[in-house]
Amino acid sequence: MLSAKNLFQEILDNDESYRLFCSIAASGESQGGWENARIAALVPAGERELAPKIARHGADEDKHGRIFNALMKKRGLEPVDVPADTDYTMLLERHGIGLAHERLKGDQPLTVQDVVTYLAHSRVTEQRASEQMDLLRKHFADHPDLGRAVKMISNDEDNHLAYCHEELLRFAHAGHGRAIQRTLRTCAHAEIRVYREVSLAVMAHMGHILGWSRAKAAVLAAGIHAVYGYERAVGWRRMVSLEMPERRGALNGPATTAPEFA
Repeated sequence: MLSAKNLFQEILDNDESYRLFCSIAASGESQGGWENARIAALVPAGERELAPKIARHGADEDKHGRIFNALMKKRGLEPVDVPADTDYTMLLERHGIGLAHERLKGDQPLTVQDVVTYLAHSRVTEQRASEQMDLLRKHFADHPDLGRAVKMISNDEDNHLAYCHEELLRFAHAGHGRAIQRTLRTCAHAEIRVYREVSLAVMAHMGHILGWSRAKAAVLAAGIHAVYGYERAVGWRRMVSLEMPERRGALNGPATTAPEFA
């Protein structure tokens, strides 16, 4: 039976596909860590109270990158270069979503609108991350190698999503509501397109490694296109809604450590 659990189990059981999966995940998390660290350094003077939370977000992402690298090392594997067509973070940037890396490499302070853009982008992408990690947690929380990592990362992603909701609502109450909704919708529609393309690319690379038949590859591609069709029609709305989270102040305090992985 072709299910999400069986599909992922097949990827986990093969060293090459597992190495590619972990390399893609580690690269994306590390990029997110760098982006958040730079944003924290460039936060405008009037929003400096946000800087520790943004830095905490970045520290969590860095930790996740180390965890995925440690999972490879545990199996005696080295990271591989991430194929360009699977680089979710960079593809989003090329679509004009979020803050450009060239901007973040400079020393000019960000504007309040830049911060709103960052938070809206994060709210959309953290929705995806939270859902993906929830799926892995559902199926692999008790896995001897992945279990602890999955539970830790899933909890962090839920914290990140809660933080985005809380901070965006604060900015909405300060008069940025229309800009937030406009940015959220733009980000959501771009993200679902990029997610479809990245998903197709990842499945193509995995299929090549694992020797999937044309029929199996076609079924998986059809499933990805079906998800995109649903998200384009109505699913995107879950990415743009805002509500006060149960986890208040989710990114207050220092990042948790992962000594058993890093």
